[in-house]
Order: sequence, then structure tokens, then C-alpha cells
Amino acid sequence: MSLAVSLNSRIFNLVGFASLILLAIGCDSTKAAPPVPPATVEFATVVQQDTPIYSEWVATLDGYINAQIQPHVAGYIIKQNYREGSVVRKGDVLFEIDPRPFKAALDQAKAQLAQSEAQLGKAKLDVDRDTPLAQARAIAQGQLDTEIQARLGAKAQVDAAKANVEQAELNLEWTRVTSLVTGIAGVALVQSGNLVGPNSILTSVSQVDPIKAYFTASEQEFTDFHRRFPTEDTVEAQRKRIPLQLLLSDGTIYEQPGRISFADREVNPSTGTIRIAGLFPNPGNLLRPGGYGRIRASVRSRDHALLIPQRAVIELQGSYQVAVIGDDNKVSIRPVTVGERVGKLWIVNEGLKPGERVVTEGLLKVRDGATVKPVPAASAKAGS
Repeated sequence: MSLAVSLNSRIFNLVGFASLILLAIGCDSTKAAPPVPPATVEFATVVQQDTPIYSEWVATLDGYINAQIQPHVAGYIIKQNYREGSVVRKGDVLFEIDPRPFKAALDQAKAQLAQSEAQLGKAKLDVDRDTPLAQARAIAQGQLDTEIQARLGAKAQVDAAKANVEQAELNLEWTRVTSLVTGIAGVALVQSGNLVGPNSILTSVSQVDPIKAYFTASEQEFTDFHRRFPTEDTVEAQRKRIPLQLLLSDGTIYEQPGRISFADREVNPSTGTIRIAGLFPNPGNLLRPGGYGRIRASVRSRDHALLIPQRAVIELQGSYQVAVIGDDNKVSIRPVTVGERVGKLWIVNEGLKPGERVVTEGLLKVRDGATVKPVPAASAKAGS
């Protein structure tokens, strides 16, 4: 009897303890979970404006004039008068060729001229003396005719001797090899003591202010440009209105804007491109022939283009989406069609309207239909 009472007491106590646990659980379940606050995201507003479209091309720098310095006469180099890599002026003497053979040739030509002039003087005296005698029939007319022809021959010999003197003077002058342009002189390809001739290249001088920048545009770009500007006058006017930017190899933009100089006469059939030459001022000779860079220019524009930051665009398997924030701060994931990139912005062709808000930061925290706390991108950066 006492054993049964003890068991019943223990069972009662266990049931009571379990009831207390269930009651406690039931009380906790009645408390509501705290609401999750909306995610804070940065947004930008869709802007509509006329936008220039920029294109870039790889460019190669070249001198405005590249003059190969070659001698007119053959001889031995006796002196180099310039410092390699320095700026030389037009007419500066760069090399000297041994002048002695040419000085001797000039002296000989002058002597031949003097001899011819003496013969001409004698022929004139003969004609002047015998002319009245022939008129008086004191001598035969044939003798006078011979003397007149001799005078003409002597005059021709004088003219030939003068030409020989001029040529000898030129040859002597050409022993001093001068620069044809003002520019930067290159490395000397000969040394003192070398025998050179008219086919020898002594050095090169490049005029680099202004300097040319060659780049190749596609045939489609060239055709589109000339369809919009069909006459030579409109083409020239538009070229003057298109400033060229030169991006140097270190990523900086060259401070001097350039302009289009000319387009080549033909399209390269193997590449489908046409060569374009741009001109850039180069007062400090910073740019040198053979350098590389990139040409940037705006040859057309988009009217009333819709612009959003590139970071607002989600690219997924060739399609593009943006997260649009509605007036109720709810997000809708919307497909869009994009166009050209303009700096850090992207032109949207379809899918957005001016003034709409798109998420730029926090895209991973949003989903379609979610409520967010939008903060303007500029304000977020200022407060950070």
C-alpha cells in the first residue's frame, strides 16, 4: 500500500514538472520576433542629357618632318659638329667632309674660266679690227665670218667655264653637311674618318613641334563620319571642332589638345582600317617619334541619353538588370538595354525613365519586392 502511494506521488510530481515546462514554452511562444529593419542602400538618379560619345584608338607618334641627312658629295668625314639628341636649327653644320679636293677643283675651274675669258677677249678684238677692213674689201668676207664664229665659240666656252666654277663652289659648300629642318638630331651613323657618298645616311633630324600621332579608324567609322559631313568644307570645319586627347603610356592625359590633320588615301584591305594623322603641339619636346599612346575623341553625340553609373548595372549571361527603387521604397529588379559607356557612366537605351532611382551600392542586399532605406550616393560618401 505504501509502495503504490509512493509511485503515484512520483508520477504526479513528474506530470506537474512537465506541465510547468510546457506552460513556460507556451508563454515564450506568445512573444513576437522583432522586425528586421530594411537594408540601407545607395542610389543614383537616372539623368537625361545630350552626351558626347568618345572613342579610343591606339596611336603611334612620329615626327612632323623626318629628314635623313645625306651628303651631296663623296669624301672623308673630318668633323662632327653637333651633339647627338640635341636640338639643331635649319642650316646648322652637322658634319664636315675633307674640303681639299673640292678646293683644288674650284681653283682649276676658275683658271679655266680665266683662260676662256682671255680667248673671248682676243676673238672680240679680231672681229672689231677686221670688220671695217672687210667692209672696205681689204680682206675677204670669209675671214671675218670665221672670226665671228670664233668669237661665238669663245663666249660659249666662257659660259661653260662659269658653270664649272658654280658647280665647284657648290661641291665645296656641300662639304659642310647642314640640317634641312629645325628639330632633334639623332645618333650619328658615321664617324670621323669614314668615307661617305651621296647614298650614305649620316643621321636623321626630326621636327617634333608639332608632332604627328597616327591611328587607324575602322572603315565604318570613316564612312559614318563622311556621310554626316559630305563636303570638303564641312569635313575641315568639323575636324577643327573635334579636339583630340592623347593618353600617354603612363595613363596620364597629355596637356596639349590636338586636331585631325588628314586621312590617308586608301583603306587597308587586310585590316579594313584607314590611317588618320593627328597633330599635337609639343613645345617642350616631351613627345618623341616612336612613342605609343591612345587617341580619344568624340566624333558623335547622343541626344537626350539616359545615364546611370556603371556600378548600378548587373550583368548576367549577356543580359543586363538594374534594381529600381519605387516611390514606396520597394525594389524592383528590371531588365534594361544598355548602349555606350561614357567614362564611369552607362547609356541605357531601354528600361528606365528620367528621374528614377537605381541602386548603386548594396545590390547584394536587395531582392525583388524588398523594402529598402535609400540614401543618395553623394550623401552616403559625405557622411562616411
